[in-house]
Amino acid sequence: MRAEIQAFFDEATFTVSYLVGDPATKAAAVIDPVLDYDPKSGRTSTASVDAILAAAKRRGWRIDWILETHAHADHLSAGAYLRGETGAKIVIGEQITTVQKTFRPIFNVDGEASDGSDFDRLVKDAETLKLGGLEVEVMFTPGHTPACVSYKIGDAVFVGDTLFMPDYGTARADFPGGDARALYRSIKRILALPGETRLFMCHDYKAPGRDAYAWETTVAAQRARNVHIHDGVSEEAFVAMRTQRDKTLQMPVLILPSIQVNVRAGKLPEPEGNGVSYLKIPLNKL
Repeated sequence: MRAEIQAFFDEATFTVSYLVGDPATKAAAVIDPVLDYDPKSGRTSTASVDAILAAAKRRGWRIDWILETHAHADHLSAGAYLRGETGAKIVIGEQITTVQKTFRPIFNVDGEASDGSDFDRLVKDAETLKLGGLEVEVMFTPGHTPACVSYKIGDAVFVGDTLFMPDYGTARADFPGGDARALYRSIKRILALPGETRLFMCHDYKAPGRDAYAWETTVAAQRARNVHIHDGVSEEAFVAMRTQRDKTLQMPVLILPSIQVNVRAGKLPEPEGNGVSYLKIPLNKL
């Protein structure tokens, strides 16, 4: 059987979330859901994830899993909200504990666990999850972060931020815990899959000369045309390119609010005495 896949693009953060289902059993998963956040006002909204919920309801699908490819630095996760609405389990790679231990001191957060217990299930390489009659295989693909995983469902792989469309290239590797050499090896592992394997990106930014956003490609297309890592690019050449390019990149606009929420599985900080939740902005730290 082949999974049915519906993409939801959030242009504000250039993020693609996915609703993936087994049409025979109506079991479904949501991959990388976005919680809308306005950095100018500090307001949050569930409009984007509510659209996914509405689509699942129209199909008669039951959402069993919320699959996070990593702790995102460019959008807030709607995982906690989605879990509250559906009872679905939030899944992330087991190395999220490394990310928690790295970032929680940056925000000077005391009394919160760094054992991944904010999530419902921590998965490791080659572990599988049942999605109705389908199987979700976990691929450990670190480099962008130390905790990145990709999810293989039949002939489709959801690669998170590891790869972008062939004309845009690959993810940065300069965040704390990032590793360009590990990223190269993770990508090569993905590109060792059969050429017809469908690859689904977590982001698109419209490469120069392209008029429309796009987020689906194939292993064969990436091998032939990826501007950073097509066949023939050596590990040393890739690491040199990635390291130099990363030095020119600014931090993502939402990295500070995103990370402190996303390492908690999308849970907002507990309200203070006045009933308001607050995010921290560490000055001169990153």
